[in-house]
Amino acid sequence: MYLIVGLGNPGEKYRETRHNLGFKVIEELMRRTGITLVFNRNCQALEGKGQIDGEKVILAMSQTFMNNSGEAVAELLKWHKLSPKHLILIYDDVDLEIGQLRVREEGSAGGHHGVESVIAHLKTTEFARVRIGIGREALAADVTEYVLSEIPPSQKPLLDQAILDAADAVWTIITHK
Repeated sequence: MYLIVGLGNPGEKYRETRHNLGFKVIEELMRRTGITLVFNRNCQALEGKGQIDGEKVILAMSQTFMNNSGEAVAELLKWHKLSPKHLILIYDDVDLEIGQLRVREEGSAGGHHGVESVIAHLKTTEFARVRIGIGREALAADVTEYVLSEIPPSQKPLLDQAILDAADAVWTIITHK
């Protein structure tokens, strides 16, 4: 069984921001699998169970804010009695070109506060990640302002394709392990 968690911020205010690409990938996986999410108060997350190519999966969206994502991820793993090796974390990355993907089996947080929180709560860096590039194009002096800004129309086609590609990457991780 795999726990697939998209990072983002809850609420309509953040729905179309760069920082919510992890949520967008979960929404694409929901569309492909028919899995629906419900709120699990114990884990502070929306979650739903289903299958991808016969493999049991749990899709989840942390409902803590980004910088506290580790709380929800740790509780989800504990609740479902899974180790971090069964986690696939999906999130945005300013250090990758817009639309570029990077898949890793483990690694550092790379300055991403949501991932820092996950690492701190799990006390390990050994979990898979799918990172979606949002670039540093005209990066504001305040990174927070940049990641929390809405995706401009000029970048939408690239990021829409990246969301599809990231969902494909998750699918590949699950079917080729």
